[in-house]
Amino acid sequence: MAAQMTDAHRRFLQVLMSHGIMEGSVARKLHRRCCEIHKVYYAHDKLDDFISTINRHLQPLFMQVRKGLSESDGRAHYALVNLAETEITKMASDYAENELELFRKTMDLIIFSENGFASSTDILNLADQLQTKKMKKKEAEQLLKVFVDDKWLSERDGEYTLHTRCIIEMEQYILSNYQDVARKCNICHSLAIQSQMCESCGIRMHLPCVRKYFRAQTEPRCPQCNDFWPFDTSGTKQ
Repeated sequence: MAAQMTDAHRRFLQVLMSHGIMEGSVARKLHRRCCEIHKVYYAHDKLDDFISTINRHLQPLFMQVRKGLSESDGRAHYALVNLAETEITKMASDYAENELELFRKTMDLIIFSENGFASSTDILNLADQLQTKKMKKKEAEQLLKVFVDDKWLSERDGEYTLHTRCIIEMEQYILSNYQDVARKCNICHSLAIQSQMCESCGIRMHLPCVRKYFRAQTEPRCPQCNDFWPFDTSGTKQ
């Protein structure tokens, strides 16, 4: 018999909704806290079962709590995804048309790049090329900060990539709209933006997955075609 939705599940969902995305260790602590408050059975290794119960009740609403991995460190994250919304419609209520256009163009730069990053210079150069309404560079700089604060983009040393929340929520959109370049990681089977690609067979692997997979190997070889893997396998940014 399927587990019933309790006040512990509802509290967990409310907190997750207010955060947008939650790191795995935080989600585990919240799971325990919600069960303690509402005196519901708790087991430390049952978080995914707990979330499955929530998802069964969210199904008629076309919503789902999804688990994804950070591309930078491989840590698990949880986000609430609206399955009924397609493309970038979720963002449409929060941003103007030219702001959404800049986001799409930024996504293009990131996905078509070799390392999954776009420089602030390249992004800001797009500001006065927008079709909807041109934007001053100062406005674009402020907008990039908003995208980072809202967890659509991540910034490091003046370079931008897709935030874990963005990847979890928009994975299907990206896979269907960037079919020629978007690939899943050969190891964890999640969308791979920050990744290394085999020069022989074209498979991709996240940097944390690269680090784990090649850890015990003296000579790194591609898991698909067995050719020598010529990249740094320490899992650092390329």
